[in-house]
Amino acid sequence: MNYLSQSWLIDRRHALRALGTCVSLPMLECMIPLGAEEHTETPRRSAFIYLANGVHSLNYQVTTPGPDYQFSRSLKPLEKHRQVITPISGLHHPGGLGNHHNCIKIWLTGGRLGPTDRNTISVDQKMAEVTAQHTRYPSMEIAITQDSLAWTADGVPLPAMRRCSEIFSSLFEEPKGGIAAQRRALRRKASVLDDNLAEVRQLEQKMGAADKGRLDQYLTSVREAEIRTRRADAWLDTPLPAISDADRKRTNRDIAQTMAGDYFRTVYDLMVLAFQTDVTRVATFSLGGEGQAIAIPEIGITESRHQLSHHGGDPGYIEKLTNYDTFAIEQFGYFLSRLEETKDFNGKPLLGSTMALFGSGMTYGHSHGNANLPLVLAGGSDLGLKHGSHLDFNQNHFKGYQLDKPGEHYSLCSRPANPDAHMSNLLLLMAQRMGVETDKFGDSNKVIEL
Repeated sequence: MNYLSQSWLIDRRHALRALGTCVSLPMLECMIPLGAEEHTETPRRSAFIYLANGVHSLNYQVTTPGPDYQFSRSLKPLEKHRQVITPISGLHHPGGLGNHHNCIKIWLTGGRLGPTDRNTISVDQKMAEVTAQHTRYPSMEIAITQDSLAWTADGVPLPAMRRCSEIFSSLFEEPKGGIAAQRRALRRKASVLDDNLAEVRQLEQKMGAADKGRLDQYLTSVREAEIRTRRADAWLDTPLPAISDADRKRTNRDIAQTMAGDYFRTVYDLMVLAFQTDVTRVATFSLGGEGQAIAIPEIGITESRHQLSHHGGDPGYIEKLTNYDTFAIEQFGYFLSRLEETKDFNGKPLLGSTMALFGSGMTYGHSHGNANLPLVLAGGSDLGLKHGSHLDFNQNHFKGYQLDKPGEHYSLCSRPANPDAHMSNLLLLMAQRMGVETDKFGDSNKVIEL
């Protein structure tokens, strides 16, 4: 076959000229001629799940380090997954200490929160820079409310999808009007972006330093939009994966927020299906932001999570918050079970090649404590991760957990016992295991060994 006749192929040099020298376009599969040798190496995947407003730490905290730890009340639903999970204690983001409801913004970036600070790239997007050359979509961003967890290289948040049918359609259904209509629309968009860049370049010569800074941020967003537009165009001629009737029935539907468990499990099923069909290898899922995490009336919780986190010592609220924590962790356990029972194209369980991080950017919502973050890392054994122990960075830096003295424990949740235990060290580990060639991420000071 003469590959020059394949008119849909992207000319990489042309794309680079269009995007400018400061953005590197990866070698996409859609740039490779048909019939080229296919890679059979098992893909590496990562998922990130965010729980807003921390947890009720007195019922969540695991108190014994190492392999002989006992599961806390809130983490009990994960006990059957003991050999494939690692509860982690003692990590924090230095740039988030003392801040309140914006912790979600830097959970995956390790950036700083403040009126003059600009966010940085999130680790999922660093991973996507490596994996996007193999997949139809660089990443998927889902949030039941508020913003996604994903941030671009220039600190711009990526939009989130919410409705399950919308997520399914975006991943697995042909574009409305057919491929030809979609291609025309994408090329019109690309033309508009090109014209926009040309006009902005003319204005750039007349701008001061402050305006040029804002312009650079804008141009980065435009370039990223252009990359995604060209990618979408190039993938139009690649057939979508075939979806079984059972998978379609399970995932192509909409669920009311009043049925949170059904919604969470359907999103997890969509993530599993996306990984299984290899349409993407990176996914983020926010169960809601600090200001707007939903109630769960199906288990008797009619209050918002934010309201419960500010419990003021009320026993009823504390019990409901603990039940909420346990419920969310139980749904995460469902995700791990689905990854374990679902095989990739090599016949291996997805869980072995998928790292899944569950946690929060806050620890104790009542006083906005954001040290000693609640985190659980799961899966990834095929990527070299070894689980089965409680990894505790508080050890040797404090007098031990004092759950019978709430004030003492809450202090541990507000001020890090180990100042060097940065969460970015964990994100660096995950990035490296995904194939990102770097020895630094965010404010990391070393890579975690696991």
